[in-house]
Amino acid sequence: MTEHSDELTGPDLAKGVAVSSIHAGQLVAGHAFGEPVLLVHVEPNWFAVGGKCTHYGAPLDQGVLVSETIRCPWHHACFELHNGAASCAPALNDLPSYDVAVENNIVRVTRKRDHGQLKGEGHRARGSPAPERVLFEAKPTTGPESVVIIGGGAAGNACAEMLRREAYRGPVTIIDPDPDAPYDRPNLSKDYLAGNAPEEWLPLHPREFYAAQHIEILSGLKVTEIEIQSRTVHLSDGSSRKYGCLLIATGATPIRLDVPGGDRIAYLRTLADCRAIIGKLGAAKKAVIIGASFIGLEVAASLVTRGLKVSVVTPEMLPLESVLGTELGTLIRNVHEQKGVTFCLGRNVTAVDETSVVMDDGTRLDADLVIAGVGVRPNLQLAESAGLMLDNGLAVNEFLETSASGVFAAGDVARWPDAYSDLRLRIEHWVVAERQGQVVARNMLGARDRFDDIPFFWSAHYDKLSIQYIGHVERWDETRIEGDVMKMDCAVSYIVGGRRKAMATINRDRKNLETEVELETELLLKPPPAVTLEPTEA
Repeated sequence: MTEHSDELTGPDLAKGVAVSSIHAGQLVAGHAFGEPVLLVHVEPNWFAVGGKCTHYGAPLDQGVLVSETIRCPWHHACFELHNGAASCAPALNDLPSYDVAVENNIVRVTRKRDHGQLKGEGHRARGSPAPERVLFEAKPTTGPESVVIIGGGAAGNACAEMLRREAYRGPVTIIDPDPDAPYDRPNLSKDYLAGNAPEEWLPLHPREFYAAQHIEILSGLKVTEIEIQSRTVHLSDGSSRKYGCLLIATGATPIRLDVPGGDRIAYLRTLADCRAIIGKLGAAKKAVIIGASFIGLEVAASLVTRGLKVSVVTPEMLPLESVLGTELGTLIRNVHEQKGVTFCLGRNVTAVDETSVVMDDGTRLDADLVIAGVGVRPNLQLAESAGLMLDNGLAVNEFLETSASGVFAAGDVARWPDAYSDLRLRIEHWVVAERQGQVVARNMLGARDRFDDIPFFWSAHYDKLSIQYIGHVERWDETRIEGDVMKMDCAVSYIVGGRRKAMATINRDRKNLETEVELETELLLKPPPAVTLEPTEA
């Protein structure tokens, strides 16, 4: 990602520009009425929408045009040009949209549109903007009698929102033991922990949004049992809820280390976890991070930014080499070492005491704070006790439906048949979880949309290193590198059987986005596979 500014740039589109100066497909960054605006000509139409992505503010003129949609260069959100609707995560809020007029070879943005309209219309086209209010029906005339969502993370929140975009009027309930959900979990290990983002930035929406959408959030409560036959969930307060459709999006739990003194080890998964870590920073000068995972290294970077001396202990000989390869692993190590991080490679932690960490070679590292990031396990207890089919996760079909009709799964728990790789995957990526939640919502309402999105994630280390990764490979035959890895200007392709199956980029946002489109195009040429799992009625 690159730096961006709120300063208005480019032409004043309200005054207009010459039609002849803009070719078809050109992305014109300008402004109108004091706001950044993107003007696009997709023959024969002209479109104008907000110029900044509503996720993290990326400049959309650096994105990629796909038909009549624009994709964000940073995290690959997708917006409809005809109305600004956020049609694909991670952006959840719509862009403003504008009317455009063409006269005497001048194209002008004439006014900002009012998106206020009622939800719950009899029919809403795919890619509709999110209206401001819901015509709520306690007993809906169409769709399931109610929707219960277990988990208020990426998948659960995205599902609830998409249900309303798709005109579902019935009861929607999100149940989550986390009292703070839903919030932007990726930011916990990045800007929030580093002290660069205030806590008020973390909620995905203000609580008023959920009230206006008639999305009920039962926070601080656990689902203790799912009764498939009666379509009922039981809660920790003794109450129960009936459902017409159910989404299991219970996420994952950090793997905890079983070593002497292990109760001193902190883990980062929730906002409460992050608050607890921040609360210990005042007296801390030295920290040890166990595990050179993405989250472990992001935490290391954030603590260095806070002024701590950080050591990272990992059994790997090079950070993230098994995921990104030797070249990027070397770069990541170098960037962290330049910031003062000490790596203890090829080592494991055998014990933790009051003031230090003990490694398997007997070496002690002084530690006022110890944090582990060694992976997570999917939360499958509810699904298993309900008798749902498991397969290194909760097994779902192409439509993200489990072995029980009307019960869906998404996010860290779901293992689905990936159309591109022809493998069954369970991937712990925020954007994947959100997009799965959106597909589940449509399928709950009767669509038969296959989940066939290309997996995407990003990882940020300090202000200087941001890695974007599109696709998925667990092993590869070779890597092909464009650019200079050590100058942090590169695209690394992961080749399997002579074909590029994934790409990691640094400071080549558009290249990563173009690769996503290329991989999607390859997928379109493949015949759809047979459905791998047919749900059964209770």
